[in-house]
Amino acid sequence: MRMIEKIRQYFKKKNLSTRNNRKKVGIILFATSIGLFFLFVARLSYIVVVGDVAGESLETQTKNLYQGSEVVKAKRGTIYDRNGEPIAEDATSYSLYAVLSKNYRNGDEKLYAEKTNFDKLAEIISDTVKDVDKKETLKVLEEGEKENKYQVDIPNAKSITLQQREKIENEMEDQNIAGLYFTEHPSRIYPNGVFSSHFIGYADVQNEEDTDQESLVGRMGLEEDYNDILKGKDGKIIYQKDNYQNPLPGTVAESQGAVDGQDIYTTLDSRLQSYLETLMDQAWKKIDAEDMTAVLMDAKSGEIVSMSQRPTFNPETKNGINDDDFVWSNLFVEDNYEPGSTMKPMTVASAIDNGDFDPDETYKPGEMKLRDATIRDWDYQRGPKPVLTMRQALSWSSNVGMVRLEQRMEERWQRYLQEFGFGRSTHSGLSGEKSGTLPEDNVVSHAMTAFGQAIGVTQFQMLQAFSAISNDGEMLKPQVVKKIVDDAQNDEMDTQPEVVGHPISENAAKDVREYMRDTVESEEYGTAYDQYKVPNENVSAKTGTAQISQDGSYLEGQGDYLYSVVLMTPSEDPQYVMYLTMDRPEQEDTEVLPSIANPLLERAMDLHDVDESQGNEDTNNEKVKVEDYRNLEADAAASDVQKKGLTPVVIGDGQKVTQQSVDNGERIMSSEKLMLLTDDDSPMMPDVSGWSKADLVKLGDLLDVEVEFEGEGYCTEQSVEAYSEINDDKLSFKLAGN
Repeated sequence: MRMIEKIRQYFKKKNLSTRNNRKKVGIILFATSIGLFFLFVARLSYIVVVGDVAGESLETQTKNLYQGSEVVKAKRGTIYDRNGEPIAEDATSYSLYAVLSKNYRNGDEKLYAEKTNFDKLAEIISDTVKDVDKKETLKVLEEGEKENKYQVDIPNAKSITLQQREKIENEMEDQNIAGLYFTEHPSRIYPNGVFSSHFIGYADVQNEEDTDQESLVGRMGLEEDYNDILKGKDGKIIYQKDNYQNPLPGTVAESQGAVDGQDIYTTLDSRLQSYLETLMDQAWKKIDAEDMTAVLMDAKSGEIVSMSQRPTFNPETKNGINDDDFVWSNLFVEDNYEPGSTMKPMTVASAIDNGDFDPDETYKPGEMKLRDATIRDWDYQRGPKPVLTMRQALSWSSNVGMVRLEQRMEERWQRYLQEFGFGRSTHSGLSGEKSGTLPEDNVVSHAMTAFGQAIGVTQFQMLQAFSAISNDGEMLKPQVVKKIVDDAQNDEMDTQPEVVGHPISENAAKDVREYMRDTVESEEYGTAYDQYKVPNENVSAKTGTAQISQDGSYLEGQGDYLYSVVLMTPSEDPQYVMYLTMDRPEQEDTEVLPSIANPLLERAMDLHDVDESQGNEDTNNEKVKVEDYRNLEADAAASDVQKKGLTPVVIGDGQKVTQQSVDNGERIMSSEKLMLLTDDDSPMMPDVSGWSKADLVKLGDLLDVEVEFEGEGYCTEQSVEAYSEINDDKLSFKLAGN
């Protein structure tokens, strides 16, 4: 009781009656409410003024809620050869998936894949897409259904063509089943397969983080180096959405059209490039070498008309990229090497230009002492020639003779090297191009450069220097791009021959070309006697066998050499310069390089004569916009195609066109084939003699059949005879140069 009394006295003393307590609580609540009100007003004012909540823009969130956007994809530019033959072009592929959720309906219509139809769906897919296995597809569908997955991806069905998609959709419609759907992807096709692959490169699909869209990005070669020019600029459409996030018709608030990428015309000639690839394949099978290269340049313009290296890869299938011996580098610009004796034409030309060369002067070859080094000729071990003239020193490839010339020129030779462009980039526009290395500043190194050692060069530098000899002293920059065409702006940028120096006189160039003929014409003093020849033409040549420098010293193995040759034809007024290299073959074979050079140069000269007789090697380069001929009468469509300057190829005897080989709106070269597939249930095989590989690939896509090739070049044989019914799932073609 005493405790209770004390508590009462405490409350009385503190005036803590129930009435007073309620009053104080009310005051506190009122004050708190006023404070919260002002805090709310302050926060609201801040939001109104700033427009952010927790770092998020209210305006953006509102727009996201009621505004939608769609990316309009730009078409990547096409890469062509000099005559308008496509080398790399855009396409669309599809990946296939099956929706399994029973909620995927349209009213009472079932849009999902029903379990009872799994077998039919798997059969449709496997019958249409060769890489898809029916059992594996069934397993994926059944496991997805058991695990209550909304949808499943069909394995090995990620690169489906438009024709395959349409066939699958038609089969489902015929059998009255549903459940299969497609996701569209951008893709890049390379109809020629292996075709100067390190130069052209390839493009792959990548996801853009900011838009979550797929786009093509160059990963190598021209595709990478000119990616900004080729890729174009995507457009955008902004529209209003309803409460269910569906677009509201007629509410487009903003529309930005896509700007397609620009087209690049390379200097390559597919007629020669395809043939070169065939020749390289044949030669590569015969040797076991580190690498091999071949390049053909137009002597009058510096344009590279064909170039190839081994090992290589197929940009269409990516075969070769994962091989153990695969080389990512473009050896023509990224490999810094010692050229060996193919440098000697520049040495002799410089000596002639400097007044230090007498072709009839004699000397004793073999070896010579130079400071603490001994310079030896290649035939020193087996017994050198007793005496040589200076002219013979070039054709017999005497190191001693070249050093004698270098000593007479003294420091002037080092200036000639720089005037020929060594030690600096050719600025080809290709990524990774090396500048090469000039010799160390000592007597021995300077002397060794006269026969192509102790100096680092690239193949493009060698071609540039050779052009001064082939072009009467006028040195031309090697060119790989002929023109860039911007259809959106109706603009065209042409590349003109670029003179980058005059290191030697016209007479010096002509004299050297005459002396170089001895290499293949002199039975006694020619290192390549009767090996290199072009019918009805004289050939100037110089062979090379270079020691290979590694880690500061030269390799000493039996086959540790770089074999090379430079050829100019016709000698009197060269149209072409060809340069080939073969790095460390298992066995030296003097027939390998001629087996590439001779037929290619013969083909090049034949085509040059044909082009000249036509008056212009770049005829019919006008581009024509393709119309939509689907659902038109076949005869009327073919007539219109003909009038537009294209070559119509009607497939089948149907009345109407159902598909065409080039999409509506695309631009192709005049005279190019436009294939029109008609509504004939049993189309006939056209006569494809002389067709290019690119056209045959388009034919296969149009007919939805697999195509396979033997050889490179143009069609000489076809597995289905012309004008016969096409019943096969695969068409085979034999190709050869023509």
